[in-house]
Amino acid sequence: MRLDILAALSGVMIALQARANGELSHRLNNGLEAALVSFGSGLIIISVIAAFNPAIKEGIHNLRTAVANKEIARWKFLAGALGGSFVAIQTNIVPLIGVAIYSVASIAGQTAMSLIVDRIGLTGGGKKLISRRRVAAAVLTVLAVFVSVFDRIDAKNLSMVAVILGCIAGAVVGVQRALNGQINEHSHQSFTTSLLNFITGTSLLVILIIGGIVLGKIELVALPAGPWWIYTGGVIGVIYIAFTSTIVQHLGVLTFTLFSVGGQLVGSLIIDLVSPTDGVHVSAYLVTGIVMTYLGVIAGGVSSSRVRKPTRHK
Repeated sequence: MRLDILAALSGVMIALQARANGELSHRLNNGLEAALVSFGSGLIIISVIAAFNPAIKEGIHNLRTAVANKEIARWKFLAGALGGSFVAIQTNIVPLIGVAIYSVASIAGQTAMSLIVDRIGLTGGGKKLISRRRVAAAVLTVLAVFVSVFDRIDAKNLSMVAVILGCIAGAVVGVQRALNGQINEHSHQSFTTSLLNFITGTSLLVILIIGGIVLGKIELVALPAGPWWIYTGGVIGVIYIAFTSTIVQHLGVLTFTLFSVGGQLVGSLIIDLVSPTDGVHVSAYLVTGIVMTYLGVIAGGVSSSRVRKPTRHK
């Protein structure tokens, strides 16, 4: 299957995960606990897979060798902590603004950050110049955020702080994708990258929750009985990270982001039409914002912006 199609499918996964985690957060009334359930279940799944998959263990050995040879810095293994932060933000704000507006906001953050990480070569696949077409793609997606929420700027049920946090979440995941691309380059096993992400991400969330309990800011509650789909965030995350850590090496972060936009926006729009969160509605402004984001894909010249295949370190 073509990498651009896989990138689009990964975008659909983001929308599905956002809806599942957002609903779990709403029912728990605790975004951090919902994020821990999502990441923790993903960690359990990937750990079981690792126990019976020699390739994952080989990937861990490859990473240890890369660190010993100083081919990759240890701090880059903290990419999963960024993922934990992303899910923590996601679970808190999706119930407030809905999947579609959250998606457009996070895409703006992803696209803007992708310009930076591609320019400095953080993916390990070589540096990419910031051309006019790439800047135009980023600007269009940022403008799409404002258009999509234009009719709700003065609405009491729209938190502009949540929209801004959505942009920050997107920027965080843009850096995470780049770091995962480097980790995958050395592990040569995408599920090893997933395992590392879930270990560090879950650890961060546990620390945050313990800190919140000690300070009296968080109180854990019993998990709801259902529906079943609110617990799918973890398994979606396992598949998503494995997908992205491989694809981003070859497409570059910005190109990957632009392709995934299509799947994410279509998925989020359908979700908000079929199963919206309370107080969320689909307006002409939101649809216009989605169209503008697609124009950003065209402006980015994705077909001509692929990076060369990364060379392996000796």
